[in-house]
Amino acid sequence: MTRKTVIVACGTGIATSTVVAEKITEACKKENLHVNIIQCKVTEIKGYAENADLIVTTTILKDNFGKKSINALSLITGIGEEKVLEEIINELKK
Repeated sequence: MTRKTVIVACGTGIATSTVVAEKITEACKKENLHVNIIQCKVTEIKGYAENADLIVTTTILKDNFGKKSINALSLITGIGEEKVLEEIINELKK
């Protein structure tokens, strides 16, 4: 299976995106999916979007740059976490 690239973005590119990136990485390992995670600020997504397979954010994204995007705030709050991880995994399996 080819390695997929996932952009994980939050307001600062540090705090919440780190938590989300770790949860995505762990979920992908369980599914034997190989991913390359790019962590950044939401304002930096445009620079990475061309090579991404999926964009995951913890904030509202005004432009998805022609890529599938998933809001993963529930990976921070814990409410609906499994559903969001399932959506991410299903998208990466395509």
